[in-house]
Amino acid sequence: MPKRVRTGLTRSDILDRYVERFKQQLVKFQPFLSRKRGSSSLEDFDEAAEELISQVFGAASDEAEAYFFAKTGESAILPEEAQESGTHNIERESLQQRRQVLESCLADLELRRRLQAMRRGKGIETALVEDYMSHDVRSIHRDATIKQAGQLLQKHKVGSLIVDDGSRYIGIVTDSDLTRKAVAKGLDPNTTTVATCMSRPLVTIEEDESLAEAMSLMKKQIIRHLPVTADATIIGVLSVSDLLRAFEEQRTP
Repeated sequence: MPKRVRTGLTRSDILDRYVERFKQQLVKFQPFLSRKRGSSSLEDFDEAAEELISQVFGAASDEAEAYFFAKTGESAILPEEAQESGTHNIERESLQQRRQVLESCLADLELRRRLQAMRRGKGIETALVEDYMSHDVRSIHRDATIKQAGQLLQKHKVGSLIVDDGSRYIGIVTDSDLTRKAVAKGLDPNTTTVATCMSRPLVTIEEDESLAEAMSLMKKQIIRHLPVTADATIIGVLSVSDLLRAFEEQRTP
């Protein structure tokens, strides 16, 4: 058995390095978005990005899978009018999807780093869910197609939709669900319904709970979007982005 070598790095040091590497990767990606000639090819960039994602999150992780489908251009669920007119640049959309995956990876790592800071007594134990949640609840019927779900996510610039059956909320569908449960399985976006790839039952939290409790629940359930309730009625959504904003505001003097 090979001897384990201690590097002297703490978990915090390792997270700092990963955060910095993803930031550098996003900087290197900017020339491709601006259509400028960079120092490396897009193929070389993809290889480096996938290697980094695999190293940090795992080769079989959701993040690695999402980047693969972004790279192949299969993760974009295009609006019908764009498909018909031919004005939608699929290659451009694929680049944007790559950027979103990398930004999502970075946000995840930054959240982990801030959670560690909170455990060391530098956190925001007194902040409540209601202080940082989004009050804009977007929903979709369970019988709608995943293509329609993708259109709504793009239109409202949100990462999740609450799913209803016409009388009550029964689940949630996220941009990650569309990639992992629909695109990855080759399902037809024009006929596959939201009910096929939504997550259920709904995991919720009351508005007067602490952000620390919300973060603990997200980690336990492995989710990034948490519907917020007031007396069991959904009134908003708390996302990983909201948590990051909370940490930033609390850290600013």
